[in-house]
Amino acid sequence: MSNNLSDVERSFGLLGRWGFTWAGWRDNRHGEWWLMAQLALIAADLLLPAWPAPVALGLAWPAWLVALGWLLLLAGLVLAAQAFWRLGPSLSPLPEPMPGAALVTQGVYGRCRHPLYQALLLAALGQALRLGSPLHLLLLALAAVLAGKARREERALCRSHPDYPAYRAVTPAIVPWLPGLDWR
Repeated sequence: MSNNLSDVERSFGLLGRWGFTWAGWRDNRHGEWWLMAQLALIAADLLLPAWPAPVALGLAWPAWLVALGWLLLLAGLVLAAQAFWRLGPSLSPLPEPMPGAALVTQGVYGRCRHPLYQALLLAALGQALRLGSPLHLLLLALAAVLAGKARREERALCRSHPDYPAYRAVTPAIVPWLPGLDWR
């Protein structure tokens, strides 16, 4: 290993550059608990079966809802790819921006401050519709976790980027005009 690497980078590699530390997992110093809650809900959405399945309720789930679910899921994946690409080296899974990371306000970030979170919600809604699962609708509690994580991220972005408050004033947060997901 290079002598120029910090102990954090030696322990965590890329995760260390993003700000992950053992202490952070214990005390949430960089928003690690927000990420943990987000990942747990995403994993549940992907891994849990439909419950109760529409068939168990005596329902024939309409094919058009399954198709709409697939379309929303695909739209979420496309939006996520665009947001990942646009962020480039500024990408971090934690709500604390990496030191020196550029403020991205163009492309998908020009119409929404948190398009990755919007993409996750689109995909989760698609999954719920595709499966016809009341349980998966409950997993849309992901919206509350993402809103909390975004608010923490924005406090840090205001400290890091003097232009952020002006951008925040005119650009929707996650879902335009939806209470709790847009706080301009």
